[in-house]
Amino acid sequence: MESTRVNKVSRLVQKELGEIFRLEERGSFGNAMITVTKAHVTPDLSLARVYLSLFATKDKDALLESIRGHSGEIRYKLGKRIGKQVRAIPELQFFMDDSLDYIDRIEELLDE
Repeated sequence: MESTRVNKVSRLVQKELGEIFRLEERGSFGNAMITVTKAHVTPDLSLARVYLSLFATKDKDALLESIRGHSGEIRYKLGKRIGKQVRAIPELQFFMDDSLDYIDRIEELLDE
């Protein structure tokens, strides 16, 4: 069971990264819409696993690699936003959240 502190930091990271992708990084990744669906922070608050949904892009894997390449810059922007609330800014690992694609596929199969 995760502690209250870990849950609060996870929600904070998810919220702030969503704002960063929506406002500051919009032009960096073309016209792709990037949504932060989940963020899990480790109990020592040193690592955040961030799950993203990517829309309006042809090559999701290339976009995810581009985001991973910019993770240092994104972490810096996150640090500027939450630096007063946490002691150390967690290192960011980005993963694809394909749950929406999975749901669409199930609905497609049920329609047949």
